[in-house]
Amino acid sequence: MRDLVDEPGHVRRGLPGHKVVVVAGGAGFLGSALCARLIASGQTVICIDNLLTGSADNIATLLRHPRFRFIQHDIITPFTIPGRVDEIYNLACPASPPRYQADPIHTFRTSIDGSLNLLALAERKEARVLLTSTSEVYGDPEIPLQSESYRGCVNTVGPRACYDEGKRAAETLFWEYGAHRGLETRIARIFNTYGPQMDPADGRVVSNFIVQALSGKALTIYGDGSQTRSFCYVSDLVDGLIRLMASDEKMPVNLGNPGEFTMLELAEKVQAKLGRRSAIVFRPLPQDDPRQRRPDITRARLLLGWAPTVPLDRGLELTIPWFAQRLGVDLQHETALVS
Repeated sequence: MRDLVDEPGHVRRGLPGHKVVVVAGGAGFLGSALCARLIASGQTVICIDNLLTGSADNIATLLRHPRFRFIQHDIITPFTIPGRVDEIYNLACPASPPRYQADPIHTFRTSIDGSLNLLALAERKEARVLLTSTSEVYGDPEIPLQSESYRGCVNTVGPRACYDEGKRAAETLFWEYGAHRGLETRIARIFNTYGPQMDPADGRVVSNFIVQALSGKALTIYGDGSQTRSFCYVSDLVDGLIRLMASDEKMPVNLGNPGEFTMLELAEKVQAKLGRRSAIVFRPLPQDDPRQRRPDITRARLLLGWAPTVPLDRGLELTIPWFAQRLGVDLQHETALVS
């Protein structure tokens, strides 16, 4: 087992109520946003990431903070961390189809072996541990509104199975450790999330549409554009994760924005925000691509007092400048962002 140690004395204590929090996958899009929120609230954060899909750029400003540590490590390999650990967030898995399909066996092992290693760490440290699962556990749903009681319509041998089934198995591991070994486990089922610090080459629909529009290319829609998704802005999602970690709820909880939009509607919103009409091209729908996504967040409202606050239009206004900066597009000269 690898002992993950960095420079002694690097981390200082934070505010009253200070905790030492491990964030696996903390250099990713969502993980880095979570790390920043935890640092701002006075916690010490130990970020673990293999940088396979995460980026050191996402945590560049945090690296200078006295209560932040970064350790480059792949969690499928057993490890331990010296000293106190109070909470562990498991965000360590590629979440976009092109990324997780690039090495499906590694993706599956990240969900299984990685979860086992983090659960073992939580057991040794007597720490609370949270899994970021996914709406993909519902597969291609047969019902219009997905609640946590829905068991899904899934394919165990398709191109998405390494991610979908890996997360389903990880949920089982977290539930078993909580139910039978007394560990304080939490499970979040995350629906589509977007915002600044997404990788322009991420491959998910929000980043694809924005990058294509800013680059003057046609927007690519897979299928006929009638399939739907529900998009949650990153700050709302991070708030939901922190609330779930602090709660007493051990069963899965949906976190997402119940606003539902077709792919054509999303494409039109991106075009409208940039004040330009890009061509739209249609490509065949990939195998097992879900036709509908809409979370029932009743339990999140009741148990966590949580609901998203950022509507899609506002979220796009906050997100598009990030991509423009990364692509070197001057929005002041190219086009004004339409509010």
